[in-house]
Amino acid sequence: MTQIESHMNQLRLQGMAQSWKIMAETRQIHELSFSDGMELLLQAEVDLRTNRRLDRLVKSAHFRYQAFVAELNFEPARGLDKSLVNTLAMGQYIEKGEAILITGAAGCGKSFLASALGQQACSQGFSVEYYNTQKLLIRAKMARVEGNAIKFFDKLAKVNLLILDDFGFTHFDKQQQLDLMEIVEDRHSRASTIISSQLPVENWFDVIENETIADAILDRIVHTAYRIELKGESLRKKR
Repeated sequence: MTQIESHMNQLRLQGMAQSWKIMAETRQIHELSFSDGMELLLQAEVDLRTNRRLDRLVKSAHFRYQAFVAELNFEPARGLDKSLVNTLAMGQYIEKGEAILITGAAGCGKSFLASALGQQACSQGFSVEYYNTQKLLIRAKMARVEGNAIKFFDKLAKVNLLILDDFGFTHFDKQQQLDLMEIVEDRHSRASTIISSQLPVENWFDVIENETIADAILDRIVHTAYRIELKGESLRKKR
């Protein structure tokens, strides 16, 4: 028994090794057929690797909140369509490279909703990165200074789901507008993006002052995106 467990550990089959140890201690191995026992061992290995991958994806995403779709508040006053959220939770919008726009007043739960959808994406095996929009554009500027811009933008382009939080807090300068345009262009119809903002979508032109760039960016995002407008008072006041 010990030798079998040792071989499993040497082959890095740790899920199987743990399950084998439990089966040996409970004498379950004497009660199962070979095929039934092997099925349990393989399932244990699959479960362990799935959980480890999920942990890696969530850690890499850097979510603002630890949030889950099951925790979302669907009170009618919030304006959050449960059927739409359930549809999005299936993840097909990511496979199609579609965008989601979440708007609403401060504290109404935009970042929580974006985090919940991101967490759901991780559970389905998609890679996710979560950024405050302004901080992302600062990092893009630093990448240009360090000579790593191509690598930086390539990495963003390959992420299955990119979440841009707090979009439009400040006006974008000329380079930030160009960087945002590059990010959007690289991902258009190829990868999914979630954008959350206090500004209504119709006011997004105001923070992208160059009309040509604004048209190009919004044309690639707004017209085909799922749109969620959260309503009601700040959820922070209710705590």
